[in-house]
Amino acid sequence: MKRAATTVVVLAALLALAFVLNPSPERHRQKIKDTIAQRSPIAGALGLGSLAAFASSYHSLGVASYTTAGERTLSWGAFGMVFVADQGK
Repeated sequence: MKRAATTVVVLAALLALAFVLNPSPERHRQKIKDTIAQRSPIAGALGLGSLAAFASSYHSLGVASYTTAGERTLSWGAFGMVFVADQGK
């Protein structure tokens, strides 16, 4: 019984932490800009990362979030971390 209660408390804490740490639209857009500039210095110099970030739409799922541009998912994030999709594949 005590183990089940501990498990419930830990899961509730993780869920609350996921809500609090859900990345904001600004964090997604900054990560997109940084990643595009890192992958291609020419694209970074031309500001293509800023353009992609500006054109992206932010979607929150409460505990996680993602951005899209048209039909493509550009980034996703959870627990304060943002990952940018490799668009070359």
